[in-house]
Amino acid sequence: INENADPNVCADILDALAALVPEGKWRHDRIDDNAAAHIKATILGPSQTVPVRGNRLRLGTWQSVMLVELDGPRERTVIVAVR
Repeated sequence: INENADPNVCADILDALAALVPEGKWRHDRIDDNAAAHIKATILGPSQTVPVRGNRLRLGTWQSVMLVELDGPRERTVIVAVR
């Protein structure tokens, strides 16, 4: 969840992750060459909790839910649970 009014925010986040976790220097790369994706996913986390009121997500004015594919492209399943 982050600002989504300016598309540069998404690009900046991806650039920062790439600088923080460079490709091709990790032990796991010897197995299937996607160690950086695993590390970035660990930093970002697997889920978010978003409050809902009146059937609407309670996000800030500029916020959106961002889905980031770090090891693809590939098809993924998104699960939404409302309690």
